[in-house]
Amino acid sequence: MKNLFKFALMASVAGLVFTACSNPEPPKTDPEVVPAEEYAAVQAQESDSVVAQPVLNADSLAAVKAKEEAERLEAERARLETLINQIMSEDVYFDFDRFELTEKAKELLAQVAELLMKETRFTITIEGHTDARGTEDYNFTLGAKRAMKVKEFLNAYGIEGNRMESVSYGKEAPKAAGESEEAYSQNRRANFRVNIRD
Repeated sequence: MKNLFKFALMASVAGLVFTACSNPEPPKTDPEVVPAEEYAAVQAQESDSVVAQPVLNADSLAAVKAKEEAERLEAERARLETLINQIMSEDVYFDFDRFELTEKAKELLAQVAELLMKETRFTITIEGHTDARGTEDYNFTLGAKRAMKVKEFLNAYGIEGNRMESVSYGKEAPKAAGESEEAYSQNRRANFRVNIRD
């Protein structure tokens, strides 16, 4: 019985060894043949998946820098245009037959002065105006006094005199037409023209 058990045990071990060592499928030794068209398509797809880094030569680098500079200059131009429009849209108004600055005028001029201090390339022309009443000579003199008062205020605020000039138009360039007090009040003013120096 012992011999029979030993024999059965040895037969089982031999069977396991034989099963483990046997390989039911032989390995492939022939390579898979891929048609030429399919191979070329696979190669093209693989090369497309690798993004080539652009090589910047001197011309393309100069073009990139020129574009960036153009964009910067356009942004600067737009900023300056906004500031100029802000200054030019402001008028300083005066009482009838007067050239003294009102409190409202001083508040406005302080804002104009702040803009001029931030942008030192701006120079301004201050234009003095009057309403239609009075003689031509009288109104030219009054317009000049109004423009000069504005200039003196801005100068005292810190704006250099060489950045400002004043001119009088008297009653020759009215803002509002008509002979009503409403039209007269809009014409008694000083306004600005802005220039940009290099």
